[in-house]
Amino acid sequence: MGISSGVLQAIGNTPLVRLRRVVPSGCAEIVVKLEGQNPTGSMKDRMAQAMVRRAEADGRLRPGDTVVEYTSGSTGASLALVCAARDYRLRIVSSDAFSQDKLNQMAAFGAELTVVPSERGLITRKLILTMIETARRLSRQPRTYWTDQLTNTDHIAGYRPMGEEIWDQTGGRVDAFVQSVGTTASLLGASTELRGHHPGLRVVAVEPAESAVLSGGSSGAHRIEGTGIGYLPPMWDPAAVDEIVTVPTDAAELMARRLAREEGLFAGTSSGANVLAAIQVGQRLGPTARVATLLVTPA
Repeated sequence: MGISSGVLQAIGNTPLVRLRRVVPSGCAEIVVKLEGQNPTGSMKDRMAQAMVRRAEADGRLRPGDTVVEYTSGSTGASLALVCAARDYRLRIVSSDAFSQDKLNQMAAFGAELTVVPSERGLITRKLILTMIETARRLSRQPRTYWTDQLTNTDHIAGYRPMGEEIWDQTGGRVDAFVQSVGTTASLLGASTELRGHHPGLRVVAVEPAESAVLSGGSSGAHRIEGTGIGYLPPMWDPAAVDEIVTVPTDAAELMARRLAREEGLFAGTSSGANVLAAIQVGQRLGPTARVATLLVTPA
């Protein structure tokens, strides 16, 4: 494979693995992209690199500037990695509702943290909006670039290679793509690339049952980090998906534990939700079909 010129060269080209023990009989083949093989253990490495590179290219981000972002953890860790490699100061707004390990990881990469207190450790619409407003306030300081992940379309391009990788790894045979929705960028980026090869691909969005806003339900508290912000993400496009599946937090947590114990795959709660939704879709499509989804290692 040769020697990479730096850590950013290690982003992407992650393995694709078939699930065996958690998939019921009669279901489609379920394959999972092991995004935990990225440097921080997250697919967000792809989007962080894309946002920084595009901002550098058009002058929004210049040497010596500070980057600001609000995040549940994975985006923050990925931005911290990229900013460390590209020599930018990074200020992160997060919360005690999210994993302490993720906060520690961001700090270890050199990010300066502002931690917003939550209500009983739950992820709510109010918490997300408070984090965003805090980041907005920090972004008003001189020589500061706010990546603003919920509205920044630059990072959709960072996920397009993931779709191309899935297509190549499946030998051009994939019938559905399933992904949890946070900003919507990973779903849009990967599915756009896949549909470029296979226009009939079924695209399925996943959200917490307790906060099923995409499905027309009301906002609520949940524990599936990185998803379910409590309102429609600015980049959400209902025309881009064929179906929305809701998954309860408890079921997603249980599947995450099963993936570790039965498949040897250590993944987070959103990954558990992805697999449950993929199985649901796969049971309808039948054993001759193939469904692809993503697994992300919890920080």
